[in-house]
Amino acid sequence: MSETTASQHEEATAASREGQLQEEQSQDGQLQHQQSEGGLVAEAPNTVASDTDAPDTDAPDVNVSETDTDTSDAGTPASDASDTGTPDSATPGESATPDTAAASFEPLTVTYERLRHTDDVAELHEYARRPLPDRSLQAAFSRATALLEAVAGNQHTPLEDRVFLATEMPFPNILVKLSEDPEPQVRRGVAANQDDKNWLVGRLTKDPDPSVRDAALRNPRTSWKMRLEGAQNPEVDADTLDFLSTLGVSCEPGAPAVLAGMVRRAVALNPQASRETLQRLSTDTSPSVAQCAQRRLEAEQTGESN
Repeated sequence: MSETTASQHEEATAASREGQLQEEQSQDGQLQHQQSEGGLVAEAPNTVASDTDAPDTDAPDVNVSETDTDTSDAGTPASDASDTGTPDSATPGESATPDTAAASFEPLTVTYERLRHTDDVAELHEYARRPLPDRSLQAAFSRATALLEAVAGNQHTPLEDRVFLATEMPFPNILVKLSEDPEPQVRRGVAANQDDKNWLVGRLTKDPDPSVRDAALRNPRTSWKMRLEGAQNPEVDADTLDFLSTLGVSCEPGAPAVLAGMVRRAVALNPQASRETLQRLSTDTSPSVAQCAQRRLEAEQTGESN
């Protein structure tokens, strides 16, 4: 009996210990569960945000954290745009000004060729009459005069504008173009232009049109050589010869006496010289001029008497 009692006592003691161990484990589990629940409560905002992809939610199957990352990435071009000065971040006035200037600028060669071949009469007229920039603005002034050369060489430029350029412009590149114009009015304007180079006006003293030759021979820029050749030319009209007969006397009194006298003598020998011109030259201060004119008058009188 004693052995049986001792065995039962040991079994009861073991069962008691096992119960205590289970109770301690249960208490530990409850404590951990409470701590875990406390942590969940404390971290609830972050946990809710990260668990939005749970199956029981109605939201699209998109991870919130990934969406946040995409949103921050999507904002990067906007910030880059502000750094690079793109139109998204620039004010309209600031972005439009350089773009407009760049769009409106046209290289000189492109504009020149366009004006050289265009048939836009209104544009050609506008360029022909546009005031020139001040000479101190060298780049703008050079560009404007170069473009006038293109306008001058275009036959679609109105005639009155070409005549205007021929008579008013002092620039050789423009006058050379106009000296080859098919219209005598334009060439006559160049021939009378006192800003001509002497070689250019000298070339026009041989123009096929008498009015152009006359204007060139009357131009003070004409060389004495060309004046002499004009005075000898039997195709030169009487009015022009009369003008040449006054050189060094009533016209250009300060002209070189020898050269002016050679021109007047050539006039006296020209068969196209009028009687009135010969009569004036017969009393010329130069003996050689006067003698030539007197012989011509005597020859005419002899011819008339015969």
